[in-house]
Amino acid sequence: MTTPQDWLSAFAAALSARDIPGVAALFHEDGYWRDLLTFTWNVKTLEGRPAIAAMLRETLARTAPSNWRITEPPETVGADTNVWLAFDTTSAYGTGRLTLRDGRAFILFTCMADLKGHEEPRGTTRPKGIVHKADRARRTWSENRASETMRIGIEDQPYTLIIGGGQGGLALAARLKQLGVPTLIVEKNARAGDSWRNRYRSLVLHDPVWYDHLPYLPFPETWPVFTPKDKMGDWLEAYASIFELDVWTSTTCNTAHRNEQTQDWNVTVTRDGQPLTLRPKQLVFATGAYGPPKHPDWPGIDTFEGTLIHSSAYRGAAPYRGKRAVVIGSASSAHDVAVDLWEAGAEVTMIQRSPTIVVRSETLMDLGFDIYSEDAMARGITTEKADLIGAATPMAVFTEDQKDLYKLIRTRDAAFYDRLASAGFALTFGPDDSGLMMQAMRTASGYYIDVGASDLIADHEIRAISGAGVAAVTPTGLTLTDGRQVQADVIIACTGYQSMNESVAGIVSRQAADATGPCWGLGSGITGDPGPWQGEPRNMWKPTAVPNLWYHGGNLALSRFYSRILALQLKARMEGIPTPVYAAPKPHKGL
Repeated sequence: MTTPQDWLSAFAAALSARDIPGVAALFHEDGYWRDLLTFTWNVKTLEGRPAIAAMLRETLARTAPSNWRITEPPETVGADTNVWLAFDTTSAYGTGRLTLRDGRAFILFTCMADLKGHEEPRGTTRPKGIVHKADRARRTWSENRASETMRIGIEDQPYTLIIGGGQGGLALAARLKQLGVPTLIVEKNARAGDSWRNRYRSLVLHDPVWYDHLPYLPFPETWPVFTPKDKMGDWLEAYASIFELDVWTSTTCNTAHRNEQTQDWNVTVTRDGQPLTLRPKQLVFATGAYGPPKHPDWPGIDTFEGTLIHSSAYRGAAPYRGKRAVVIGSASSAHDVAVDLWEAGAEVTMIQRSPTIVVRSETLMDLGFDIYSEDAMARGITTEKADLIGAATPMAVFTEDQKDLYKLIRTRDAAFYDRLASAGFALTFGPDDSGLMMQAMRTASGYYIDVGASDLIADHEIRAISGAGVAAVTPTGLTLTDGRQVQADVIIACTGYQSMNESVAGIVSRQAADATGPCWGLGSGITGDPGPWQGEPRNMWKPTAVPNLWYHGGNLALSRFYSRILALQLKARMEGIPTPVYAAPKPHKGL
């Protein structure tokens, strides 16, 4: 029987001998190698022996991996044995996880932990913060901080400019701060955290607190399980202060143009009404999980005699008390808005244009957060380890795991789903029955974690009309595509958002946005990876087709983990460390 140590010794020997066929033979024919930077300087999943061999032929000599070792005792789960690894490369220290099945690697995960010579100072290597001696030229922390704040963007240009001061931008800035990368965030709102505060009044996070920690600063044990949006906004503002992040609020980013000769960006911003020019080397779009709103353009929209707004402009239901309200859409925002309107006493109708994935919050809490929970913490699975376990699971494997999970969910909550279906609500569990998380990764839309709306729909307190879209807006309501007429005093269009690259179109250029292509969705798109399916979100946290332009975002958990992956790439480039990107997107210049 092949033990993890046997396999690792054979693997290390084959790598050292540059025996690429020998390395590939240690994997199952349909095995996976997911690498975050250590070999590929990319976020990359290799599927099958030929893909693994092709990657090694290009990267092995320059990576020179060594010092492979097991760091924790193996764990056996069914037919698989999992073991945690550590290793070195030419430029980095790595961590990893091996899943052995029948003596061969089913999954190998490798992830950069630190750059050699540029390790993140923490714990025993943290800075002292002060030199204990008498000094007539002493400058206090507050004096130094005030001086730094005055110089950033004026005398001292940031190496990295982050557009967006939500959880994604703040998490990345905190990572870069710890790595010594000069960074500035520009945020259009008046305060950090306003991207949450400015949402509708009833918004509460649907994910539990133990899934949502930010880098370096977990939520207190007394924090509520589900965070209200204003409380989250305050936390983000405090986070920016605690980590001394440079954030320019009330600042809009107008244009950005990359200078091919100087290899930096010329970015024009307006801060407190004053135009300024910044010249960062790296430009990161952290404008949320989405781009601009998809404003409806239905025929007759200008004839409507009531109020019609996109959900991004919805703040609360108080003005619509007692009125006939129609919500267009059936994903998370639509459900939340519908409940808010119902609670205010509106007569609510939801127009469900396509089937929706729905899962009860209680069920998801019980079954879906197995590695992110207080019970998991008690078993020694920290947030950091949970993140690595999640990252070590290729999307194709995760998809199969989710199919099994949703079979269980559908059986457990069969009565709940029957009630919804009886009320005319159209349900789906995704095109392959893999459920909510895979839908989120593929489309970032079309799902709802039930925190109250579903009972109202099932009880006909909120009327659901399914299978029809909007054909036209009339002065008094809507004509649906099936010919039905719906009367309305107010229409909330929960019609979603465009891809993140549309934010690039408005600031850099249409050409640049098209060059990178859309974000999210699983597959290679036009970013240069071979084949239509490589099991990675498009464009996120990795090099794009526009040099030195990056996308960062996602929920709090994704922002937490991948902020480190992106920060290491930016730090390496600042320090001049070679970063040859395997399967790099074809660069587009002159943008």
